[in-house]
Amino acid sequence: METAYRNLPSVDRVLQEIEPFLEAAGRPHELAVEAVRGVLEGCRQEIAAGEGCPPLEEVAARAVRCLQEWLRPSLRPVINASGVILHTNLGRAPLSAAALAAVRSVAAGYANLEYDLEAGRRGSRHDHARALLSRLTGAEAALAVNNNAAALLLALSALAGEKEVIVSRSQAVEIGGGFRIPDVLKQSGARLVEVGTTNRTYRQDYEAAVGPDTAVLLRVHRSNFALVGFCHDVALDDLVGLGRDRGLVVLDDLGGGALLDTSAYGLAHEPTVQESVQAGAGLICFSGDKLLGGPQAGLIVGRADLVSRLERHPLARAVRLDKMALAALEATLLHYLRGEAVRQVPIWRMIAQPDAQVRRRARRWQRTLAAAGGAQVRLVRSETAVGGGALPGQTLPTWAVEIAGLPALPAVAARLRGGDPPIVPRIEDDRLLLDPRTVLPEQEGTLLASVVQVLSA
Repeated sequence: METAYRNLPSVDRVLQEIEPFLEAAGRPHELAVEAVRGVLEGCRQEIAAGEGCPPLEEVAARAVRCLQEWLRPSLRPVINASGVILHTNLGRAPLSAAALAAVRSVAAGYANLEYDLEAGRRGSRHDHARALLSRLTGAEAALAVNNNAAALLLALSALAGEKEVIVSRSQAVEIGGGFRIPDVLKQSGARLVEVGTTNRTYRQDYEAAVGPDTAVLLRVHRSNFALVGFCHDVALDDLVGLGRDRGLVVLDDLGGGALLDTSAYGLAHEPTVQESVQAGAGLICFSGDKLLGGPQAGLIVGRADLVSRLERHPLARAVRLDKMALAALEATLLHYLRGEAVRQVPIWRMIAQPDAQVRRRARRWQRTLAAAGGAQVRLVRSETAVGGGALPGQTLPTWAVEIAGLPALPAVAARLRGGDPPIVPRIEDDRLLLDPRTVLPEQEGTLLASVVQVLSA
C-alpha cells in the first residue's frame, strides 16, 4: 500500500500529461488543479480500500473527463425525434431562422429597448410588440410578459385583487409543473368562486354567483385534457354578454394561443385569439412558445383601458420580457403579418408537412439505419402529438422508423440521449420509434450518423 501511495503522480505531473487538452480548452489552470486534486484524492481512497495505484494515463484520463463535465453547459441543444411537436420538457417551439437572427442581432450589442430613437428620450419596451399583436388579433391594445402564467397572475392582480373571480368548476384545472388555477388566484389576492359541476356549467350558474365583490368572469383553457360525453360549457359570447350586463371584466385564458385555424391541417379546431377578441372578451392571455411558435412569453391583448391598468401595476416590471425575447417575438409575429407562418415558423412547418414528404424522409432513414445492421429497422405508421397543452388528445398521422430486435432498448435510448447532441426517441410497446416530423431538416445528418454509431456498437 505504501508503494502504491508513493507511485501516485504529483499534481504537476498530471497537469503536464493533460496539457494538450488544457490548451484546447483555453487553459483553465485553477479549475484543472482542482480537478486533478479531486482525482488524486479518489485514487488515495481506492488504495486505502486495497486497490492498486492507477497508471498515469488513467489518472490523466479521469482528470480530463472531470474537466469535460465541468466545462460542458448543462443546457444543451437536443434533437427531438419523439413525435411531440410542442414538447414542454424540450423547450416547446423552436424558433424560425429570422427569429434567431433577430436575437443574435440585438444580443450582440446595444438596442433601442427602452429608447425612442425619433424623440431622443426614454421609450417603452412594450411598444415593440404592441402594434403587431393588435394588428394581428384585432385587439385595441397588447402587452407581452415573460410567460402565460405571469400574464394571468398580472391580470388577476391588477383587476381582481381582494375581489371575487368566478370560474367554472370544470376549468379550475392543474396543468404541467403543478400550476393550479386556484393557487394563482390565491397568489393574486383574488377570491375564487367556483360555479357549476365538474362536467356541466350554465350561464345561470354564473348569474347566481355574481355579487357586489365580483370583479372578473374567468374562462380557462383546459390545456391537457378534454371533457367528452355528458358535458356543457358556457360559450364565450354568452359570458361576454353577462359581463356587459353586470359591468364585469371577462378574462379569457386561452393557453396555446393559435393565430391560425388548426382544423385546416387535419386537427380539431383550437379557439383562436382573433375569435376571443371578436367575441368581446376584455382581456385574452396566451403563450408565445406554443401554437404561436415563438419564444417563451405571455401575451395579453384586449381593451386599451384594461391593458393600461396592467402596465401600471407594480408586478408588470417583475415579469417583463428582455430584449432577446422581444426580438424573437417580433420576428415571429412578422411571419404572420407577411402570411408566411406556415412556411417559416418551424412548428407550423411540422404540422403542415404533407404525409408523402414525411414518408419519404422516414424511408430514407430506414434504408440508412437498416444498412448499419444489428437491429430490425422498419417503416411504420404512427402518430405525432401536438403537445404543449394544446389540442389535448389530438394527433397527426405520421411515418416513423421502428427499431426492434435489440435486447435492451432502454439502454439504446439512453445511449442516444447521452450523445452529442442528445437524441430523444420514443419507446412504445418494446419498440424504439424515430419520428421525422419533429426533426428539423438540418438535423437529419447528425441524427442518422449518431443512430448508426449506436446500432453498430
